[in-house]
Amino acid sequence: MADLEALGASLAAGYDTDDDSVILGRPLTPDLADTLNDVYVQVPLRMLNRHGLIAGATGTGKTKSLQVFAEQLSRAGVPVFLADLKGDLSGLAVESPGADFIDARMSGMDLPWQPESFPVEFLSLTGEVGTQLRVAVSSFGPLLLSKVMDCTTTQESVLQVIFRYADEAGLALLDLADLTALLRHLASDEGEEVQEQYGGMSSQTLQVLLRKVMELEGQGAEVFFGEPEFDVADLLRTRDGKGVISVMNLTDVQTQPKVFSTFMMWLLAEIYEESPEVGDQDRPRLVFFFDEAHLLFEGASKALLEAVELTVRMIRSKGVGVFFITQQPRDVPEGVLAQLGNRVQHALRAFTPQDQKALKATAGTFPVSDHYDIREALTGLGTGEALVTVLGTDGAPTPSAPTRIVAPVSRMDPADEATVRSLIEGSELRPRYGTEVDRESAYELLAAKAEASAAAAAQQEQAEAEAEAVATRQEEAEREATRGRKAGGGRTRETATERAIKSAASAVGREVGRSLIRGLLGNLRR
Repeated sequence: MADLEALGASLAAGYDTDDDSVILGRPLTPDLADTLNDVYVQVPLRMLNRHGLIAGATGTGKTKSLQVFAEQLSRAGVPVFLADLKGDLSGLAVESPGADFIDARMSGMDLPWQPESFPVEFLSLTGEVGTQLRVAVSSFGPLLLSKVMDCTTTQESVLQVIFRYADEAGLALLDLADLTALLRHLASDEGEEVQEQYGGMSSQTLQVLLRKVMELEGQGAEVFFGEPEFDVADLLRTRDGKGVISVMNLTDVQTQPKVFSTFMMWLLAEIYEESPEVGDQDRPRLVFFFDEAHLLFEGASKALLEAVELTVRMIRSKGVGVFFITQQPRDVPEGVLAQLGNRVQHALRAFTPQDQKALKATAGTFPVSDHYDIREALTGLGTGEALVTVLGTDGAPTPSAPTRIVAPVSRMDPADEATVRSLIEGSELRPRYGTEVDRESAYELLAAKAEASAAAAAQQEQAEAEAEAVATRQEEAEREATRGRKAGGGRTRETATERAIKSAASAVGREVGRSLIRGLLGNLRR
Protein backbone atom coordinates (compact mmCIF):
# COMPACT_ATOMS: atom_id res chain seq x y z
CA MET A 1 0.00 0.00 0.00
CA ALA A 2 1.52 3.29 -1.15
CA ASP A 3 1.40 6.72 0.45
CA LEU A 4 -0.18 5.68 3.75
CA GLU A 5 0.00 9.15 5.20
CA ALA A 6 -1.99 10.58 2.29
CA LEU A 7 -4.59 7.87 2.69
CA GLY A 8 -4.85 8.55 6.41
CA ALA A 9 -5.27 12.27 5.81
CA SER A 10 -8.01 11.74 3.21
CA LEU A 11 -9.91 9.38 5.49
CA ALA A 12 -9.61 11.72 8.43
CA ALA A 13 -10.97 14.58 6.32
CA GLY A 14 -13.80 12.49 4.92
CA TYR A 15 -15.05 11.26 8.27
CA ASP A 16 -14.42 14.40 10.30
CA THR A 17 -17.87 15.29 11.62
CA ASP A 18 -19.39 16.56 14.81
CA ASP A 19 -22.89 15.60 13.69
CA ASP A 20 -24.79 12.63 15.07
CA SER A 21 -23.74 9.60 13.06
CA VAL A 22 -24.11 5.88 12.66
CA ILE A 23 -20.64 4.52 13.43
CA LEU A 24 -19.92 1.48 11.28
CA GLY A 25 -16.40 0.67 12.46
CA ARG A 26 -12.68 1.42 12.03
CA PRO A 27 -10.53 1.35 8.87
CA LEU A 28 -8.68 -1.95 8.34
CA THR A 29 -5.26 -0.32 8.14
CA PRO A 30 -3.04 -1.45 11.01
CA ASP A 31 -0.08 0.53 9.64
CA LEU A 32 -2.07 3.71 10.07
CA ALA A 33 -2.84 3.26 13.75
CA ASP A 34 -1.26 6.57 14.68
CA THR A 35 -2.65 8.54 11.76
CA LEU A 36 -6.19 7.14 12.14
CA ASN A 37 -6.33 7.08 15.92
CA ASP A 38 -9.47 9.24 15.99
CA VAL A 39 -11.02 8.23 12.66
CA TYR A 40 -14.17 6.14 12.51
CA VAL A 41 -16.09 5.07 9.44
CA GLN A 42 -19.43 6.70 10.03
CA VAL A 43 -22.52 8.05 8.25
CA PRO A 44 -24.01 11.38 9.38
CA LEU A 45 -27.66 10.88 10.29
CA ARG A 46 -28.70 13.71 8.01
CA MET A 47 -27.20 11.84 5.05
CA LEU A 48 -29.21 8.69 5.67
CA ASN A 49 -32.12 9.89 3.56
CA ARG A 50 -29.74 9.78 0.56
CA HIS A 51 -30.21 6.00 0.28
CA GLY A 52 -27.69 3.19 0.29
CA LEU A 53 -26.67 -0.33 -0.62
CA ILE A 54 -25.52 -3.25 1.52
CA ALA A 55 -24.12 -6.02 -0.68
CA GLY A 56 -21.92 -9.10 -0.51
CA ALA A 57 -21.76 -12.83 -0.95
CA THR A 58 -23.76 -15.15 1.29
CA GLY A 59 -22.28 -15.45 4.78
CA THR A 60 -20.08 -12.34 4.62
CA GLY A 61 -22.02 -10.30 7.18
CA LYS A 62 -24.71 -8.31 5.32
CA THR A 63 -27.38 -9.08 7.93
CA LYS A 64 -25.16 -8.00 10.83
CA SER A 65 -24.32 -4.73 9.08
CA LEU A 66 -28.04 -4.15 8.67
CA GLN A 67 -28.46 -4.90 12.39
CA VAL A 68 -25.80 -2.31 13.28
CA PHE A 69 -27.62 0.32 11.22
CA ALA A 70 -30.98 -0.55 12.81
CA GLU A 71 -29.60 -0.42 16.36
CA GLN A 72 -27.95 2.96 16.07
CA LEU A 73 -30.83 4.52 14.18
CA SER A 74 -33.26 3.32 16.84
CA ARG A 75 -31.01 4.65 19.59
CA ALA A 76 -31.05 8.04 17.83
CA GLY A 77 -34.87 8.02 17.82
CA VAL A 78 -35.27 7.13 14.12
CA PRO A 79 -37.90 4.47 13.29
CA VAL A 80 -36.72 1.60 11.08
CA PHE A 81 -38.48 -0.87 8.79
CA LEU A 82 -36.72 -4.03 7.67
CA ALA A 83 -37.59 -7.41 6.22
CA ASP A 84 -36.40 -10.61 7.90
CA LEU A 85 -36.35 -13.56 5.54
CA LYS A 86 -34.66 -16.05 7.87
CA GLY A 87 -35.91 -14.90 11.28
CA ASP A 88 -32.41 -13.77 12.37
CA LEU A 89 -33.36 -10.20 13.19
CA SER A 90 -35.78 -11.01 16.00
CA GLY A 91 -32.66 -10.86 18.19
CA LEU A 92 -32.86 -7.04 18.05
CA ALA A 93 -35.43 -7.29 20.85
CA VAL A 94 -32.93 -9.00 23.20
CA GLU A 95 -29.62 -7.85 24.69
CA SER A 96 -26.52 -9.57 23.38
CA PRO A 97 -25.18 -12.20 25.79
CA GLY A 98 -21.62 -11.36 24.69
CA ALA A 99 -19.08 -13.81 23.31
CA ASP A 100 -15.35 -14.22 22.77
CA PHE A 101 -15.63 -13.49 19.04
CA ILE A 102 -17.36 -10.20 19.89
CA ASP A 103 -14.50 -9.25 22.19
CA ALA A 104 -12.08 -10.12 19.39
CA ARG A 105 -14.08 -8.05 16.89
CA MET A 106 -14.14 -4.98 19.15
CA SER A 107 -10.52 -5.30 20.22
CA GLY A 108 -8.52 -2.29 19.11
CA MET A 109 -11.55 -0.30 17.95
CA ASP A 110 -11.52 1.92 21.02
CA LEU A 111 -15.31 2.05 20.98
CA PRO A 112 -17.72 1.44 23.86
CA TRP A 113 -19.73 -1.77 23.58
CA GLN A 114 -22.64 -2.33 25.93
CA PRO A 115 -25.37 -4.99 25.47
CA GLU A 116 -28.72 -3.38 24.65
CA SER A 117 -32.20 -4.31 23.43
CA PHE A 118 -34.50 -2.30 21.20
CA PRO A 119 -38.26 -1.84 20.74
CA VAL A 120 -39.36 -4.28 18.03
CA GLU A 121 -42.73 -4.63 16.30
CA PHE A 122 -43.22 -7.91 14.46
CA LEU A 123 -45.29 -7.73 11.26
CA SER A 124 -46.37 -10.61 9.05
CA LEU A 125 -48.14 -11.12 5.74
CA THR A 126 -50.09 -14.11 7.07
CA GLY A 127 -50.56 -13.21 10.71
CA GLU A 128 -48.72 -16.33 11.85
CA VAL A 129 -45.52 -14.65 13.07
CA GLY A 130 -46.62 -11.07 13.75
CA THR A 131 -49.40 -8.53 13.41
CA GLN A 132 -50.99 -9.13 10.03
CA LEU A 133 -50.24 -6.58 7.35
CA ARG A 134 -52.96 -6.40 4.69
CA VAL A 135 -53.66 -4.22 1.68
CA ALA A 136 -56.74 -3.84 -0.50
CA VAL A 137 -56.30 -5.01 -4.09
CA SER A 138 -57.41 -1.57 -5.30
CA SER A 139 -54.68 0.04 -3.26
CA PHE A 140 -52.07 -2.47 -4.36
CA GLY A 141 -52.60 -1.35 -7.93
CA PRO A 142 -52.25 -2.97 -11.35
CA LEU A 143 -48.51 -2.49 -11.85
CA LEU A 144 -47.46 -4.36 -8.72
CA LEU A 145 -50.18 -6.96 -9.15
CA SER A 146 -48.94 -7.59 -12.68
CA LYS A 147 -45.48 -8.24 -11.24
CA VAL A 148 -46.87 -10.73 -8.72
CA MET A 149 -48.88 -12.56 -11.39
CA ASP A 150 -46.04 -12.55 -13.95
CA CYS A 151 -48.16 -10.77 -16.57
CA THR A 152 -47.10 -9.91 -20.07
CA THR A 153 -47.04 -6.28 -21.19
CA THR A 154 -50.44 -6.69 -22.86
CA GLN A 155 -51.98 -8.31 -19.80
CA GLU A 156 -50.55 -5.57 -17.59
CA SER A 157 -52.10 -2.93 -19.85
CA VAL A 158 -55.51 -4.62 -19.70
CA LEU A 159 -55.26 -4.92 -15.92
CA GLN A 160 -54.70 -1.17 -15.70
CA VAL A 161 -57.87 -0.59 -17.73
CA ILE A 162 -59.78 -2.96 -15.44
CA PHE A 163 -58.66 -1.08 -12.34
CA ARG A 164 -59.72 2.18 -13.96
CA TYR A 165 -63.15 0.78 -14.71
CA ALA A 166 -63.49 -0.47 -11.12
CA ASP A 167 -62.58 2.94 -9.77
CA GLU A 168 -65.02 4.78 -12.04
CA ALA A 169 -67.83 2.28 -11.45
CA GLY A 170 -67.45 2.42 -7.66
CA LEU A 171 -66.51 -1.27 -7.42
CA ALA A 172 -64.17 -1.61 -4.46
CA LEU A 173 -61.55 -4.32 -5.04
CA LEU A 174 -60.63 -5.39 -1.52
CA ASP A 175 -59.55 -8.98 -1.97
CA LEU A 176 -58.91 -11.50 -4.73
CA ALA A 177 -62.55 -12.65 -4.61
CA ASP A 178 -63.55 -9.15 -5.71
CA LEU A 179 -61.09 -9.17 -8.60
CA THR A 180 -62.21 -12.66 -9.65
CA ALA A 181 -65.85 -11.55 -9.65
CA LEU A 182 -65.03 -8.48 -11.74
CA LEU A 183 -63.02 -10.47 -14.31
CA ARG A 184 -65.86 -12.97 -14.66
CA HIS A 185 -68.35 -10.15 -15.08
CA LEU A 186 -66.26 -8.47 -17.79
CA ALA A 187 -65.69 -11.75 -19.60
CA SER A 188 -69.43 -12.52 -19.66
CA ASP A 189 -72.06 -11.27 -22.11
CA GLU A 190 -72.96 -8.52 -19.65
CA GLY A 191 -69.40 -7.18 -19.81
CA GLU A 192 -69.36 -6.70 -23.56
CA GLU A 193 -70.61 -3.13 -23.26
CA VAL A 194 -67.79 -2.30 -20.83
CA GLN A 195 -65.24 -3.92 -23.16
CA GLU A 196 -66.46 -1.74 -26.01
CA GLN A 197 -66.54 1.39 -23.86
CA TYR A 198 -63.02 1.01 -22.46
CA GLY A 199 -61.44 -0.83 -25.38
CA GLY A 200 -58.48 -3.17 -25.46
CA MET A 201 -60.03 -5.87 -23.26
CA SER A 202 -60.36 -9.04 -25.28
CA SER A 203 -62.26 -11.92 -23.73
CA GLN A 204 -59.21 -14.14 -24.21
CA THR A 205 -56.97 -11.80 -22.17
CA LEU A 206 -59.64 -11.53 -19.48
CA GLN A 207 -59.80 -15.32 -19.21
CA VAL A 208 -56.00 -15.53 -18.90
CA LEU A 209 -56.02 -12.92 -16.13
CA LEU A 210 -58.79 -14.84 -14.39
CA ARG A 211 -56.66 -18.00 -14.41
CA LYS A 212 -53.67 -16.08 -13.06
CA VAL A 213 -55.74 -14.68 -10.18
CA MET A 214 -57.04 -18.17 -9.39
CA GLU A 215 -53.45 -19.49 -9.42
CA LEU A 216 -52.50 -16.74 -6.98
CA GLU A 217 -55.39 -17.78 -4.73
CA GLY A 218 -54.23 -21.38 -4.96
CA GLN A 219 -50.82 -20.32 -3.64
CA GLY A 220 -52.44 -18.86 -0.53
CA ALA A 221 -51.91 -15.23 -1.50
CA GLU A 222 -55.50 -14.28 -0.67
CA VAL A 223 -54.46 -13.73 2.97
CA PHE A 224 -52.31 -10.74 1.91
CA PHE A 225 -55.24 -8.81 0.49
CA GLY A 226 -58.16 -7.33 2.38
CA GLU A 227 -59.01 -4.99 5.23
CA PRO A 228 -58.24 -3.44 7.64
CA GLU A 229 -55.52 -1.99 5.45
CA PHE A 230 -52.21 -1.25 7.15
CA ASP A 231 -51.61 2.42 7.94
CA VAL A 232 -47.98 3.31 7.18
CA ALA A 233 -48.11 5.96 9.92
CA ASP A 234 -47.75 3.03 12.34
CA LEU A 235 -44.16 2.61 11.10
CA LEU A 236 -43.22 6.08 12.39
CA ARG A 237 -43.38 5.40 16.11
CA THR A 238 -40.95 5.82 18.97
CA ARG A 239 -40.94 4.17 22.36
CA ASP A 240 -39.05 5.51 25.38
CA GLY A 241 -37.06 7.78 23.07
CA LYS A 242 -36.00 4.96 20.74
CA GLY A 243 -37.27 4.48 17.21
CA VAL A 244 -39.46 1.40 16.87
CA ILE A 245 -37.90 -1.25 14.62
CA SER A 246 -40.68 -2.81 12.52
CA VAL A 247 -39.54 -6.28 11.48
CA MET A 248 -41.59 -7.89 8.73
CA ASN A 249 -41.08 -11.57 9.39
CA LEU A 250 -41.05 -13.47 6.10
CA THR A 251 -40.22 -16.94 7.36
CA ASP A 252 -43.80 -18.06 6.65
CA VAL A 253 -43.75 -16.90 3.01
CA GLN A 254 -40.22 -17.86 1.95
CA THR A 255 -41.62 -19.86 -0.97
CA GLN A 256 -43.36 -16.77 -2.40
CA PRO A 257 -40.47 -14.34 -2.92
CA LYS A 258 -42.12 -12.47 -5.77
CA VAL A 259 -45.14 -11.71 -3.58
CA PHE A 260 -43.33 -10.43 -0.51
CA SER A 261 -40.78 -8.38 -2.46
CA THR A 262 -43.56 -6.70 -4.42
CA PHE A 263 -45.54 -6.20 -1.22
CA MET A 264 -42.57 -4.33 0.29
CA MET A 265 -42.47 -2.12 -2.78
CA TRP A 266 -46.15 -1.27 -2.25
CA LEU A 267 -45.33 -0.36 1.34
CA LEU A 268 -42.54 1.95 0.21
CA ALA A 269 -44.76 3.57 -2.42
CA GLU A 270 -47.50 4.04 0.19
CA ILE A 271 -45.02 5.73 2.53
CA TYR A 272 -44.14 8.10 -0.28
CA GLU A 273 -47.77 8.93 -1.05
CA GLU A 274 -48.74 9.48 2.59
CA SER A 275 -45.67 11.42 3.79
CA PRO A 276 -45.40 15.23 3.71
CA GLU A 277 -42.55 17.09 2.03
CA VAL A 278 -39.93 17.91 4.68
CA GLY A 279 -36.70 18.44 2.70
CA ASP A 280 -33.32 17.83 4.33
CA GLN A 281 -33.49 17.40 8.09
CA ASP A 282 -30.96 16.62 10.83
CA ARG A 283 -32.14 13.02 10.76
CA PRO A 284 -34.50 10.94 8.61
CA ARG A 285 -38.11 10.30 9.62
CA LEU A 286 -37.75 6.62 8.68
CA VAL A 287 -35.12 4.34 7.17
CA PHE A 288 -36.43 1.48 5.05
CA PHE A 289 -34.24 -1.60 4.45
CA PHE A 290 -35.29 -3.55 1.35
CA ASP A 291 -33.81 -7.04 1.68
CA GLU A 292 -33.49 -9.50 -1.24
CA ALA A 293 -33.90 -6.53 -3.57
CA HIS A 294 -33.09 -8.54 -6.70
CA LEU A 295 -36.42 -10.34 -6.33
CA LEU A 296 -38.28 -7.10 -7.03
CA PHE A 297 -36.34 -6.26 -10.16
CA GLU A 298 -36.18 -9.70 -11.79
CA GLY A 299 -38.62 -9.79 -14.69
CA ALA A 300 -40.11 -6.41 -13.82
CA SER A 301 -41.78 -4.50 -16.64
CA LYS A 302 -40.40 -1.23 -17.91
CA ALA A 303 -43.36 0.61 -16.37
CA LEU A 304 -42.69 -0.92 -12.94
CA LEU A 305 -38.95 -0.17 -13.09
CA GLU A 306 -39.68 3.44 -13.99
CA ALA A 307 -42.13 3.70 -11.11
CA VAL A 308 -39.62 2.26 -8.63
CA GLU A 309 -36.87 4.58 -9.83
CA LEU A 310 -39.14 7.61 -9.53
CA THR A 311 -40.29 6.60 -6.05
CA VAL A 312 -36.73 6.15 -4.79
CA ARG A 313 -35.66 9.47 -6.28
CA MET A 314 -38.58 11.45 -4.86
CA ILE A 315 -38.94 9.85 -1.44
CA ARG A 316 -35.75 11.52 -0.16
CA SER A 317 -37.62 14.82 0.10
CA LYS A 318 -40.10 13.06 2.41
CA GLY A 319 -37.32 12.40 4.91
CA VAL A 320 -37.19 8.67 4.16
CA GLY A 321 -33.99 6.76 3.47
CA VAL A 322 -33.95 3.48 1.53
CA PHE A 323 -31.25 0.82 1.68
CA PHE A 324 -31.27 -2.08 -0.78
CA ILE A 325 -29.69 -5.34 0.41
CA THR A 326 -28.55 -7.84 -2.21
CA GLN A 327 -25.54 -9.92 -3.24
CA GLN A 328 -24.18 -7.72 -6.03
CA PRO A 329 -24.74 -4.09 -7.04
CA ARG A 330 -25.66 -5.19 -10.57
CA ASP A 331 -28.81 -6.78 -9.07
CA VAL A 332 -30.15 -3.22 -8.84
CA PRO A 333 -31.03 -1.30 -12.05
CA GLU A 334 -28.60 1.48 -12.94
CA GLY A 335 -31.23 4.18 -12.54
CA VAL A 336 -31.77 3.12 -8.92
CA LEU A 337 -28.12 2.27 -8.20
CA ALA A 338 -27.07 5.78 -9.20
CA GLN A 339 -29.10 7.15 -6.28
CA LEU A 340 -27.42 4.98 -3.62
CA GLY A 341 -24.64 7.16 -2.25
CA ASN A 342 -23.92 5.11 0.89
CA ARG A 343 -22.25 1.77 0.05
CA VAL A 344 -21.32 -1.09 2.37
CA GLN A 345 -19.84 -3.81 0.19
CA HIS A 346 -18.91 -7.07 1.89
CA ALA A 347 -16.58 -9.64 0.35
CA LEU A 348 -17.04 -11.00 -3.13
CA ARG A 349 -15.54 -14.26 -4.34
CA ALA A 350 -14.07 -14.65 -7.84
CA PHE A 351 -13.89 -18.37 -8.58
CA THR A 352 -15.35 -18.32 -12.10
CA PRO A 353 -15.15 -16.03 -15.15
CA GLN A 354 -18.66 -14.84 -14.31
CA ASP A 355 -17.49 -13.99 -10.77
CA GLN A 356 -14.56 -12.06 -12.22
CA LYS A 357 -16.90 -10.06 -14.41
CA ALA A 358 -19.18 -9.28 -11.44
CA LEU A 359 -16.15 -8.27 -9.34
CA LYS A 360 -14.97 -5.83 -12.00
CA ALA A 361 -18.46 -4.31 -12.28
CA THR A 362 -18.73 -3.92 -8.52
CA ALA A 363 -15.30 -2.30 -8.21
CA GLY A 364 -16.39 0.21 -10.84
CA THR A 365 -19.17 1.49 -8.58
CA PHE A 366 -16.69 2.71 -5.93
CA PRO A 367 -14.62 5.91 -5.97
CA VAL A 368 -11.19 5.24 -7.47
CA SER A 369 -8.49 4.89 -4.83
CA ASP A 370 -4.92 6.04 -5.33
CA HIS A 371 -3.80 3.93 -2.41
CA TYR A 372 -4.94 0.35 -3.10
CA ASP A 373 -6.60 -1.86 -5.69
CA ILE A 374 -10.37 -1.96 -5.14
CA ARG A 375 -10.73 -5.45 -6.60
CA GLU A 376 -8.05 -6.90 -4.37
CA ALA A 377 -9.64 -5.23 -1.38
CA LEU A 378 -13.05 -6.74 -2.17
CA THR A 379 -11.74 -10.30 -2.48
CA GLY A 380 -9.51 -9.97 0.59
CA LEU A 381 -12.25 -8.99 3.04
CA GLY A 382 -13.16 -11.42 5.82
CA THR A 383 -16.50 -12.02 7.54
CA GLY A 384 -17.66 -8.85 9.28
CA GLU A 385 -15.48 -6.65 7.10
CA ALA A 386 -16.61 -4.42 4.24
CA LEU A 387 -15.46 -1.81 1.77
CA VAL A 388 -17.32 1.36 2.72
CA THR A 389 -17.92 4.70 1.07
CA VAL A 390 -20.61 7.03 2.35
CA LEU A 391 -21.75 10.60 1.86
CA GLY A 392 -19.90 12.99 4.14
CA THR A 393 -21.28 16.13 5.72
CA ASP A 394 -20.80 18.08 2.49
CA GLY A 395 -22.68 15.46 0.46
CA ALA A 396 -19.56 14.23 -1.34
CA PRO A 397 -18.55 10.53 -1.25
CA THR A 398 -15.87 9.71 1.30
CA PRO A 399 -12.79 7.71 0.22
CA SER A 400 -13.41 3.97 -0.03
CA ALA A 401 -12.18 2.32 3.16
CA PRO A 402 -11.80 -1.38 4.00
CA THR A 403 -13.58 -1.44 7.36
CA ARG A 404 -14.03 -3.73 10.31
CA ILE A 405 -17.72 -3.45 11.17
CA VAL A 406 -18.61 -3.07 14.85
CA ALA A 407 -20.43 -5.92 16.53
CA PRO A 408 -24.17 -5.57 17.19
CA VAL A 409 -25.10 -4.91 20.82
CA SER A 410 -28.30 -6.92 20.54
CA ARG A 411 -28.49 -10.67 20.09
CA MET A 412 -27.07 -11.86 16.76
CA ASP A 413 -29.13 -15.06 16.83
CA PRO A 414 -32.94 -15.24 16.71
CA ALA A 415 -34.78 -14.50 19.94
CA ASP A 416 -36.37 -17.53 21.59
CA GLU A 417 -39.92 -18.42 20.55
CA ALA A 418 -41.47 -17.46 23.89
CA THR A 419 -40.02 -13.94 23.68
CA VAL A 420 -41.23 -13.45 20.12
CA ARG A 421 -44.70 -14.77 20.95
CA SER A 422 -44.94 -12.50 23.99
CA LEU A 423 -44.03 -9.43 21.91
CA ILE A 424 -46.54 -10.35 19.20
CA GLU A 425 -49.39 -10.89 21.66
CA GLY A 426 -48.57 -7.68 23.53
CA SER A 427 -48.40 -5.54 20.40
CA GLU A 428 -50.44 -2.35 20.49
CA LEU A 429 -51.20 -2.87 16.79
CA ARG A 430 -52.70 -6.32 17.22
CA PRO A 431 -56.19 -5.15 18.32
CA ARG A 432 -56.39 -2.84 15.29
CA TYR A 433 -55.29 -5.29 12.60
CA GLY A 434 -55.93 -8.69 14.14
CA THR A 435 -59.50 -9.19 12.87
CA GLU A 436 -60.32 -9.11 9.17
CA VAL A 437 -63.14 -6.83 8.01
CA ASP A 438 -65.36 -7.90 5.11
CA ARG A 439 -67.44 -4.91 3.98
CA GLU A 440 -69.53 -4.61 0.83
CA SER A 441 -67.28 -4.58 -2.22
CA ALA A 442 -67.18 -5.63 -5.88
CA TYR A 443 -68.06 -9.27 -5.13
CA GLU A 444 -71.28 -8.40 -3.32
CA LEU A 445 -72.23 -5.57 -5.70
CA LEU A 446 -71.74 -7.68 -8.82
CA ALA A 447 -73.58 -10.62 -7.23
CA ALA A 448 -76.51 -8.35 -6.37
CA LYS A 449 -76.47 -6.93 -9.89
CA ALA A 450 -76.48 -10.40 -11.40
CA GLU A 451 -79.33 -11.49 -9.11
CA ALA A 452 -81.38 -8.39 -9.99
CA SER A 453 -80.72 -8.95 -13.68
CA ALA A 454 -81.78 -12.60 -13.41
CA ALA A 455 -84.93 -11.64 -11.50
CA ALA A 456 -85.82 -9.00 -14.11
CA ALA A 457 -85.30 -11.52 -16.90
CA ALA A 458 -87.48 -14.05 -15.09
CA GLN A 459 -90.23 -11.48 -14.63
CA GLN A 460 -90.03 -10.52 -18.30
CA GLU A 461 -90.30 -14.12 -19.38
CA GLN A 462 -93.19 -14.68 -16.97
CA ALA A 463 -95.01 -11.66 -18.39
CA GLU A 464 -94.41 -12.89 -21.93
CA ALA A 465 -95.69 -16.36 -20.98
CA GLU A 466 -98.85 -14.95 -19.43
CA ALA A 467 -99.45 -12.72 -22.45
CA GLU A 468 -98.98 -15.70 -24.75
CA ALA A 469 -101.40 -17.76 -22.65
CA VAL A 470 -104.04 -15.03 -22.89
CA ALA A 471 -103.54 -14.80 -26.66
CA THR A 472 -103.84 -18.57 -26.93
CA ARG A 473 -107.11 -18.58 -25.01
CA GLN A 474 -108.47 -15.84 -27.24
CA GLU A 475 -107.47 -17.71 -30.38
CA GLU A 476 -109.09 -20.89 -29.03
CA ALA A 477 -112.28 -19.05 -28.19
CA GLU A 478 -112.44 -17.58 -31.68
CA ARG A 479 -111.89 -21.00 -33.27
CA GLU A 480 -114.65 -22.50 -31.11
CA ALA A 481 -117.02 -19.76 -32.07
CA THR A 482 -116.28 -20.37 -35.74
CA ARG A 483 -116.78 -24.13 -35.38
CA GLY A 484 -120.09 -23.56 -33.59
CA ARG A 485 -121.45 -21.47 -36.39
CA LYS A 486 -120.49 -24.15 -38.97
CA ALA A 487 -121.64 -27.15 -36.90
CA GLY A 488 -124.38 -29.48 -38.38
CA GLY A 489 -127.36 -31.30 -36.84
CA GLY A 490 -125.86 -34.33 -35.04
CA ARG A 491 -122.64 -32.65 -33.69
CA THR A 492 -122.60 -31.80 -29.97
CA ARG A 493 -121.23 -28.35 -28.98
CA GLU A 494 -118.71 -28.15 -26.08
CA THR A 495 -120.00 -26.48 -22.97
CA ALA A 496 -118.24 -23.37 -21.57
CA THR A 497 -116.87 -25.42 -18.67
CA GLU A 498 -115.27 -27.98 -21.01
CA ARG A 499 -113.66 -25.24 -23.07
CA ALA A 500 -112.21 -23.60 -19.91
CA ILE A 501 -110.70 -26.90 -18.71
CA LYS A 502 -109.02 -27.54 -22.10
CA SER A 503 -107.70 -23.99 -22.29
CA ALA A 504 -106.22 -24.19 -18.79
CA ALA A 505 -104.56 -27.53 -19.55
CA SER A 506 -103.02 -26.09 -22.70
CA ALA A 507 -101.66 -23.04 -20.85
CA VAL A 508 -100.14 -25.23 -18.10
CA GLY A 509 -98.46 -27.43 -20.68
CA ARG A 510 -96.95 -24.46 -22.45
CA GLU A 511 -95.69 -22.89 -19.19
CA VAL A 512 -94.04 -26.11 -17.97
CA GLY A 513 -92.20 -26.42 -21.27
CA ARG A 514 -91.01 -22.80 -21.10
CA SER A 515 -89.79 -23.14 -17.46
CA LEU A 516 -87.74 -26.21 -18.34
CA ILE A 517 -86.16 -24.42 -21.28
CA ARG A 518 -85.35 -21.41 -19.10
CA GLY A 519 -83.61 -23.64 -16.59
CA LEU A 520 -81.44 -25.32 -19.22
CA LEU A 521 -80.53 -22.04 -20.89
CA GLY A 522 -79.69 -20.56 -17.50
CA ASN A 523 -77.36 -23.45 -16.72
CA LEU A 524 -75.60 -23.04 -20.06
CA ARG A 525 -75.17 -19.31 -19.51
CA ARG A 526 -73.76 -19.94 -16.10
